[in-house]
Amino acid sequence: MEFTVKANLIDIISRETYPAEVSIVNNKIHSINRIEETPNTFILPGFIDAHVHIESSMLVPSEFARIAVKHGTVGTISDPHEIANVLGIPGVDYMIENAQKVPFHFYFGAPSCVPATNFETAGAVIDSDGINQLLSRKEIVYLAEMMNFPGVIYNDEEVLKKIASAKKHNKPIDGHAPGLMGDVMKTYFNAGITTDHECFGYTEALEKLKHGVKIMIREGSAAKNFETLIPLLKEFPEQIMFCCDDKHPDNLIESHINDHVKRALKAGNYLYDVLRTASYNAIQHYNLPIGLLQVGDNADFIEIDNVEDFNILKTYIKGDLVAENGESLIQSVEAPIVNNFNCNLKQPSDFKIKNESDTIRVIEALDGQLITHEIQSKSLVINGLAESNIDEDILKIAVVNRYNDASVATAFIKNFGLKSGAIASCVAHDCHNIVVVGTNDDDICKAVNAIIKAKGGISLATSTEELVLELPIAGIMTHLPAEEVAASYIKLDRRAKELGSKLRAPYMSLSFMALLVIPELKLSDKGLFNGGTFEFTDVFVK
Repeated sequence: MEFTVKANLIDIISRETYPAEVSIVNNKIHSINRIEETPNTFILPGFIDAHVHIESSMLVPSEFARIAVKHGTVGTISDPHEIANVLGIPGVDYMIENAQKVPFHFYFGAPSCVPATNFETAGAVIDSDGINQLLSRKEIVYLAEMMNFPGVIYNDEEVLKKIASAKKHNKPIDGHAPGLMGDVMKTYFNAGITTDHECFGYTEALEKLKHGVKIMIREGSAAKNFETLIPLLKEFPEQIMFCCDDKHPDNLIESHINDHVKRALKAGNYLYDVLRTASYNAIQHYNLPIGLLQVGDNADFIEIDNVEDFNILKTYIKGDLVAENGESLIQSVEAPIVNNFNCNLKQPSDFKIKNESDTIRVIEALDGQLITHEIQSKSLVINGLAESNIDEDILKIAVVNRYNDASVATAFIKNFGLKSGAIASCVAHDCHNIVVVGTNDDDICKAVNAIIKAKGGISLATSTEELVLELPIAGIMTHLPAEEVAASYIKLDRRAKELGSKLRAPYMSLSFMALLVIPELKLSDKGLFNGGTFEFTDVFVK
């Protein structure tokens, strides 16, 4: 295969833009020659998502790629942590095998925390021997986010073995340390951890940057830290990367890293700094063979109309045209069904909470954030049971063990805003048990059972309706086309908002209410958990 492209070349290595004729031979950049004419378009390196869980799009990797290339993305640093918590190493293998079926640069990590903690039930365990096995493989390029920061700080033997394996194989170690500052922050990163995508405050990120940590500015479907952290780019352009972390299907249809780029430019950042943040920094940090429009590189690049509007006209990966004028040229591929779902249907009585005190601890969900707060409220008691208080927007939340039959964990949550009905999901980080928020036990049970019957999905239930988006692959993904998945998701999202939710992404926010490693208060299938002290706590204040 040989062809040439004439365009204004944005060279992010030499930090200059000039008219050029680029020759591509056998998937590589063969030559770059300056020309006198002034072309109408620009070419530049394709974008990299520096940290993403593909599973959160509810799409298999091949389908994720089919949509991402429309937005100029040519590669991802992908943590298969979600499917690993369901299926273990075979889940990681599933992601790699599916990813290899399409022209896209997927680079996977070894999930460092499976299960994420010992305070919840997962479907699998990957110990230090398993991590060493994964890191020995060429398909695995890094040790994925080390969420067990207490284990690092207090020298947990298994945690240190996993870190040692990454060092032995000379592969980077990703961090996960929300809110960590001061001496404990230094202890954590001095263990050899090099990045963090969980900064939710400017001061926190600044302290980590000054310590030498590479910070990923995250803007996903639930966690939105772009506006807070983007001012750091001007002072630390070599230490910043862009990532989404989690991207629901409707949002992926709309945009990807191209949105970070457009917003960073509008914020007044220098073009070359922004584009290096969107590609070069990740490629260098993870030592990836993704092209940067240099002679000898893989022909991985995008063509845009201009640097103001930044509309993606074409995307090339290894010389193949994979997207043009908003249309993907990647074809959907078949994806076999794999799963691990073994619980029986529930009864409304499984979700009842016997009142034990006048005061309850409540999870305060924060829109656009993964962190939560702990607040206290007066319990609403009816016939000796603590119930949802719709007027005060304090609703019942429950987590159901999907892997075996067990007692349901229940608590209370604020800011979901439902006036009737219930919403549920087993896209529930990190162990992917079923998490549900609702106004009454009947609808809560109905929403949960819809997911159990489907062996995975997201659902909504009221007294008169039941909606479900089935996710049969590991209970968290589907083989269906992205457009169809997005349409179903949008319908559920819209209906949840019609029931009263004011959250921008109620299902994405719901998925993080069981994420114990993010402070402050969360709920696992084993009970209410304080992520600050890393211990269980009581629903009732006595």
